[in-house]
Amino acid sequence: MEVQIAKTAGFCFGVERAVNSVYEQIEKGGKIYTYGPIIHNESVVEDLAKKGVEVIASEEELKHVKDGTVILRSHGVEKRIYDILEKNGIAYVDATCPFVKKIHKIVEKASNEGDTIIIVGNPAHPEVEGICSYVNGDFYVVESVEEAAALNLAKDKKITIVSQTTFNSTKFKDIVDIFDKKGYYSSVVNTICNATAERQSEAKTIAAEVDAMIVIGGSHSSNSRKLFEICSKECNLTFFIQTKDDLNRVELPESVELVGITAGASTPKKIIEEVQKHVRTDF
Repeated sequence: MEVQIAKTAGFCFGVERAVNSVYEQIEKGGKIYTYGPIIHNESVVEDLAKKGVEVIASEEELKHVKDGTVILRSHGVEKRIYDILEKNGIAYVDATCPFVKKIHKIVEKASNEGDTIIIVGNPAHPEVEGICSYVNGDFYVVESVEEAAALNLAKDKKITIVSQTTFNSTKFKDIVDIFDKKGYYSSVVNTICNATAERQSEAKTIAAEVDAMIVIGGSHSSNSRKLFEICSKECNLTFFIQTKDDLNRVELPESVELVGITAGASTPKKIIEEVQKHVRTDF
């Protein structure tokens, strides 16, 4: 089986930085926690658990931490989490992606100046929840063109539009167009990170050229799910898997000669290599 693998597949800068920060802390010793899963990849989280790293699932759990170091995930956290850490004197390492931090600063500044903030993204995603906490004033989270079309705002107030870093770049443009057509006085800051845009563009190109497409990512990974969505529009035989073991449920017609592979930003290189080898030798 011939395989075409995306050059941009796998860890992005922010994810690699976050994961490395945990392993570096492990080498230093002591009790280690992450506030929420450090990234949305079950294999990585399981490996860290074997090394003694515990995941804190709620603010209440965080308040009861008495020793050790808490590492903040790449997605970022709500502003109040820092207040809890400082108030309780809990040692922490901030592994929030710098590109996410940039959005925090943008919405905080713009809202302080009186702008209404539009955040394009998934309202249930931890990155978006964190961004919302930095807004001092009115804000709305919009995930679709339909939601944007249904939103009616005062025309005499400026809006600032930002995006979740891993959002679908095409959808973001479509949503921005809706606000433009409504005639709002707006400032648009495309905060989709370059790595995401490049990954989506490459995945779309490969999916259009191959007979079947495989997207590797964690079940809770937003950017991986968006890759699957993009590839599915270009290739009818698109499959979403987490590890090579999931390939057991993938059935390809005999006519398939070229398979494309891409992976989300939270997928380790090792998993990508295992899937690639399995497709080449066992399909």
